[in-house]
Amino acid sequence: MDGVPATVTWGLLAAWVAHDAEELATMARWTRENRPELERRYPRVAWRRLEMSQRQVTVAIGLMGGVVAGASAMGARTGGRSPAFQAVLAGFGLHGVGHLVQSAVARGYTPGVVTAPVVVIPFTVWAWRRLKASDVPTAGGRSALAGLAALPLVLGGVHALAHALSRPRTGRR
Repeated sequence: MDGVPATVTWGLLAAWVAHDAEELATMARWTRENRPELERRYPRVAWRRLEMSQRQVTVAIGLMGGVVAGASAMGARTGGRSPAFQAVLAGFGLHGVGHLVQSAVARGYTPGVVTAPVVVIPFTVWAWRRLKASDVPTAGGRSALAGLAALPLVLGGVHALAHALSRPRTGRR
């Protein structure tokens, strides 16, 4: 099918891998080490619930990888026209902006903030421009709204499932 090159559709997966490699390497340790300061600054947030083991981070990233790989495959199959691909692309870009906001709130480094402005946001902007230049119909603002609406649901679902899957099993021999 005509449309955009694979660098746009499968590039979403590649950009996600680069970004999530940073999160994989830093998230568990960062949340553990920074929770006391965040609890002091923002006592109404349930920071204990946000702390994750390395196993949980790894499982969550693997699950999210499945979501992004699926969306990239749908984008490749449809020449970038898939609404799911476009929603995940929009969500990925919004996720990058969220990292910048998190770091501003935390007043310093947060996992993912290094690759957000140099990989996530530039890739997303470039990909949307390539879609437009290739005359691929987009849902316009609807893709961004779908990505925005789905992002917390997908992230929450992935983290809840990762928590359940990574819990130590007791009573088994």
